[in-house]
Amino acid sequence: MTLALLGFLLPLALDSFAVAAAVGAAGKVTAAARWRITALFVLFEAGMPLLGLALGAPLASAIGPVANYVAAAAVVAVGLWMLLHDDDEQAERLASARGAALLGLGVSISLDELAIGFGLGLAHLPLVPVIVGIAAQALIATQLGLWLGARIAERFREAAERLAGVVLIVLGVVLAVEQLLNS
Repeated sequence: MTLALLGFLLPLALDSFAVAAAVGAAGKVTAAARWRITALFVLFEAGMPLLGLALGAPLASAIGPVANYVAAAAVVAVGLWMLLHDDDEQAERLASARGAALLGLGVSISLDELAIGFGLGLAHLPLVPVIVGIAAQALIATQLGLWLGARIAERFREAAERLAGVVLIVLGVVLAVEQLLNS
């Protein structure tokens, strides 16, 4: 269970760190803004897997035996999206967003957590430790990313995001292979 939980949390932490570091590098972030952004990350990143799980259960029963493969494919797709997507523009908007714009950005930064929610049932991990772990990684990675953002080179932020994408792709492939072996 510990390795599977780490397999879910590590790419999310790397992604949270990369986005927060980009926000930190986009301009001077006040202490109040740092905590507002951190609260946004924690709220959306812990909440989206619950939404993904809630949406995934009816979808799984509707599509039957291929549901586990769809969940694994969703995790791989998020990994590919992370490899190919550029967050620089999003980071600049996040640093100054308020109200509905902040909520929209919250959704956009947590779409990978939504896909993780689809895959939670497939990994057979207990829900509460996963959500607590996601919230904790979001808190730590966001604070660390915001703090270090102005101090690290662009290539390190991009490398962290690419690594997160690769880890999610590998996790999705492992989930699909496990399903094949157990069928």
